[in-house]
Amino acid sequence: MRKELHEANRLSWNEATRAHNSHKGDQAKFFREGGSTLFAEEKELLGTIAGLSLVHLQCNAGQDTLSLARLGATVTGIDISDEAIAFAQQLSAQSGIPATFYRADLFDWFESNLQQGRRFDVVFSSYGAICWLSNLNLWAKGIASVLSPQGRLVMVEFHPVAMIFDEDWNHVFPYFANGQPMSWDDGVGDYVAESELGLAPDYQDGIEQFQNPYPSHEFQWSIGDILTALLEAGLTLKVFKEYPYSNGWKPFKQMQEGSNRQMFPPPDKPNLPLMYGLVAQK
Repeated sequence: MRKELHEANRLSWNEATRAHNSHKGDQAKFFREGGSTLFAEEKELLGTIAGLSLVHLQCNAGQDTLSLARLGATVTGIDISDEAIAFAQQLSAQSGIPATFYRADLFDWFESNLQQGRRFDVVFSSYGAICWLSNLNLWAKGIASVLSPQGRLVMVEFHPVAMIFDEDWNHVFPYFANGQPMSWDDGVGDYVAESELGLAPDYQDGIEQFQNPYPSHEFQWSIGDILTALLEAGLTLKVFKEYPYSNGWKPFKQMQEGSNRQMFPPPDKPNLPLMYGLVAQK
């Protein structure tokens, strides 16, 4: 486990989170008026969660966490970024949607939660979370440790196949990285500004020409890595789906927007999986 790289990512995410939220307008008002940031795919995989306890791993600034609470779950959000958790706590208070948020490295939280004996009916993870984790086996075992009997992991993520291309659709990155980090001097970018209405329905100009002073470090995990880690942790795979589009995010040039903010490759590119979703049960 590369905790020193996690810590470097915390600094990079603190800076990026300020930029991201600068584009999203009055988010408390958005939630008070019944808004939700969830897409149809995660709602379908989650099913009915009213009355269930749910922990949202790597919850960022809490928008999806509060949307899950809006569906009737008792929610807890965990994230490594100080800025993200402070924003999430404020957004919960201002929107009137109750939620509990903790700032912690996820692996530290798994350990402390295990000591306290708390269990959850649902573990939720989505959209650009898994690439920040330096040890997939400990991640999967941590998930198993916090799930109640018959509890389930629900996960929607960007597909690792999509991560082998640069923004010009050139194949420049490895699919099999064997746990080795990929480091970026320019840190976490302002992908909200790049995607505009795709990720911020009430898009505002906000911080312009954002430059992150802190580097970041990502980990490329294959589908085989991910599924094997979950199976070896004792979970049973119930659902696995792949999608030929990405929700909201425009990772490449000339992406074509379909319905419901689904972003497809341009017509001159062959289709490929850009997201996947899974349900795994304890």
